[in-house]
Amino acid sequence: MMEIVEVTDVDFSYGTGNTLQGINLRVAEGEFLGVVGPNGGGKTTLLKIIAGLLAPTRGQVRVFGRPAARCGRFIGYVPQFADVDLTFPITVRDVVLMGRLGFTSFLGGYREKDEKAARWAMEQVGVWDLRQKRLGNLSEGQKQRVLIARALAGEPRLLLLDEPTASVDAEAERAVVQVLRKLRKSMTIIMVSHDLQLLKDLVDRIVYVNRKLRWISEDSDTSLSSFLQLGN
Repeated sequence: MMEIVEVTDVDFSYGTGNTLQGINLRVAEGEFLGVVGPNGGGKTTLLKIIAGLLAPTRGQVRVFGRPAARCGRFIGYVPQFADVDLTFPITVRDVVLMGRLGFTSFLGGYREKDEKAARWAMEQVGVWDLRQKRLGNLSEGQKQRVLIARALAGEPRLLLLDEPTASVDAEAERAVVQVLRKLRKSMTIIMVSHDLQLLKDLVDRIVYVNRKLRWISEDSDTSLSSFLQLGN
């Protein structure tokens, strides 16, 4: 299969030593990749580099054969902490339509095509019936699905998820997992999670990131806590 993510010899620093060092990663089209590692180990930074939101200090990142910074049109990114003010009276529909802002003129308003894309995204994650509700009134699991829908509204070919089940209860986690099982049939997904067992049940491969990158074998019975204690 065609490799759509190519990370080659990448270092990244926020100015106080390398957050990432010597990262090499290839992700094939249609693959579901899981990413685990300790807090501060560079998992979120790696996602942002792949999304083109951060530029590596050394090395190269190509997505769909282009520099990552030029591929935003094809990438959906769901951050761990949403930049949405939950006290602001915004509806689910309006949040999801934000995913279309790069496709339409702000002054011209949303087109019929944008509305259709937003509806499709909401239906994919099961929040269409919530479209008129305020985001701040939803459960954590419902909010998470809305944020996934916002990313899907841009019709991405690559979906990047940062801890999508971190703040939800067991029932909401099952709902998010059901959504991901459905989405993996139509797009490439890279997901960061602390839940190694959840990833093993979902993904094709798992990598461990703590400044450097290691692969976790499919037959590994090592607990996640053991991986988090690994040194560099």
